[in-house]
Amino acid sequence: MSAPAKSAALSHVRICDLTGLLAGAGATRFLAAFGAQVIRIEQPLHETHRWDFLRGGRMPDGRMGINFGGNFNNHNVEKLSVTLDLKSEEGKQLLTRLVEISDVVTENFSAHVMERLGFGYERLKAINDQIVYVSNSGFGKTGPYSDFKSVGQVVQACSGLSFVSGLPEQPPAGWGFAYMDHMGAYLMAAAVLAGLIARKRTGEGQWVDFSCTEAGIGLAGPDLLDATVNGRPMRRPGKPNSNADNFPAMAPHGIYAAAGDDSWVAIACRDDDDWKRLASVVNEPWALDDKLATLAGRFAQREELAELLEAWTSRHERARSVELLKAAGVPAEQVAMPEDRIDNDPRTSKWNLWPWVHHAEIGDVRVEGVPIHMSETDWIIARGAPCLGVDNDFVYGSLLGLREREIADLASRGVI
Repeated sequence: MSAPAKSAALSHVRICDLTGLLAGAGATRFLAAFGAQVIRIEQPLHETHRWDFLRGGRMPDGRMGINFGGNFNNHNVEKLSVTLDLKSEEGKQLLTRLVEISDVVTENFSAHVMERLGFGYERLKAINDQIVYVSNSGFGKTGPYSDFKSVGQVVQACSGLSFVSGLPEQPPAGWGFAYMDHMGAYLMAAAVLAGLIARKRTGEGQWVDFSCTEAGIGLAGPDLLDATVNGRPMRRPGKPNSNADNFPAMAPHGIYAAAGDDSWVAIACRDDDDWKRLASVVNEPWALDDKLATLAGRFAQREELAELLEAWTSRHERARSVELLKAAGVPAEQVAMPEDRIDNDPRTSKWNLWPWVHHAEIGDVRVEGVPIHMSETDWIIARGAPCLGVDNDFVYGSLLGLREREIADLASRGVI
């Protein structure tokens, strides 16, 4: 049987990947989707899988094991997996040989882990002076916070992002998930590409030190600018809640309850003409009041207006409200639940955002795609995440040239 097709965009790139969880594995996932050969280095089965505790899991049918983690399998499609004990000298020798034939080394350990393993940047550069080394940690590898460990939720709080997410007069809310692991992964992928482009221009590899907290601060840039230049902090009396904004000022502008349980619609009136169209759809005395004909009038009564509008939306199924408002030219949309977009929206299906892959033990399963398309060298996700160590023979045999009996001996002694 022929091998699955691969994207040609990054097919010339080989990545020696020591990342785990989403913050790092999410980055190499994108690169693998565009054809990079990503060799994931994992601990042998006899070791505790500290690098990625999400690898194991339980299936709905009761099956359990190291290869059944749903998050792991989503984040590691199109990658290869080899096992390697980096505490052993033989394991370190094999990692050295992998670095020799790689273009990139990626990791998202806390600071000094790579140095303790004997593979800090100076060592990597001595092995392969063309290597692009990208390290991703919560606070970077240098500076006063470099020794601190973190996860995405900690990064969000430290960078100020959690503070800006919340309702008026309420504590900061955050997002309830590791938002900065996702954003960190996207930006780490960009960091890898930047290092490769720089090497193509200069002929030299380099170390790209990536800090998730600094990335989070960067995402808060507009808020920081508004606070420092205009003196307007995010959490202040009169500031619209997180479902609206006042740049530019709009009213009504927000999320409104629809008929049914946990059902909502989003509506934005950009100007007076939008309001006239909305008022004609609602067609109730309060909506036709001349006091609401101007933005100034609506903005002065925006809380009362929101209650009146929600009384109208709550009488209709969300799809019906959106249908009526869109037909009149008013910006409106349903607040989608995941199944709405993933399973029931033809636009999503056409975009191929949730492709099917085959996993050797789980079977056919849907995973995340990539939300961009390239006309000539588009991404391809067809191979499910690798089972632990499934590519040992290929990587150690075909790439490094070890004989079959050598590989078997290394496996019997727990080196791989």
